Amino acid sequence: MPKAFVTGAAGFIGSTLVDRLLSEGVEVVGYDNFSTGRKTFLQKAMTNPKFTLVKADLLDPFALTKAMRGASEVWHFSANADVRFGLEHPRKDLEQNILATSNVLEAMRHNDIRDIFFSSTGSVYGEARVFPTPEDAPMPIQTSLYATSKLSGEGLISSYCLGYGFRGVVFRFVSILGERYTHGHVLDFVQHLLNNPNRLPVMGDGTQKKSYLYVQDCIEALMVVRNHMPKVFDIYNLGADEYCTVNDSIGWITALMGLKPTLEYAGGKRGWVGDNPFIFLETKKIRSLGWKNKLSIQQAVEQTARWLLDNQSNF
Repeated sequence: MPKAFVTGAAGFIGSTLVDRLLSEGVEVVGYDNFSTGRKTFLQKAMTNPKFTLVKADLLDPFALTKAMRGASEVWHFSANADVRFGLEHPRKDLEQNILATSNVLEAMRHNDIRDIFFSSTGSVYGEARVFPTPEDAPMPIQTSLYATSKLSGEGLISSYCLGYGFRGVVFRFVSILGERYTHGHVLDFVQHLLNNPNRLPVMGDGTQKKSYLYVQDCIEALMVVRNHMPKVFDIYNLGADEYCTVNDSIGWITALMGLKPTLEYAGGKRGWVGDNPFIFLETKKIRSLGWKNKLSIQQAVEQTARWLLDNQSNF
């Protein structure tokens, strides 16, 4: 039976992935330093005898190499995902995204593990000129340190695949929504409205166009690709085949909460440096394998808002 090693196992997507792999009968070693991950997300996994949790840091190569021993595949889903405030601590992206990825690849090499799956981002396309944006679109300018670090990780993985005989898959996500969601616009809006139901500050002008994907649809796509491993290296966009505006999302959330707040726009096309005003990825490649998302963007936003409202003690 396969044995999976999952970094960022206590995170939003990582813990959901852990649960799915265990349900498939896969033995799983979860690795997390709990800087942002939450033990509550692993409550179900901890009851499964096929799950082992290792609390350690990816910047500790000795602990990482030891913990990875015996694995047959690596899911590298740990990262600093703080896009908005990345310029306030630039070294964090270097250490937690680039150096950590290098350490993961070296630990794989020392343990003779060949298969790696990597969570990247659609942000690597920068302010794209082609919509929907395909996997081979040009990306001449990076607009955030987060995207730069993810693209660096992609480059490292492709080099190890070509140089050391690894097989690697890169997933370029849109923003993922759903249960265990821990940061992003839906959380921000729900928290603001719980604190003050009469007014809602909005970064930008509300016309920014974004695509989102429900977390279980995301996990299903990962499992589909797991059954179609490339000979060397491949890249898949993951997203819905639609997009919405920030104003659309606000409308769905406020309707769900039964509120009609005054919207206070900061103005401009971007909420912050690196906030690309239009994100819409082409997903023909993953759909050609038979995958399709079950929830629309509106349903994903509403599902996320409901979960947040039902789990306020976690935030």
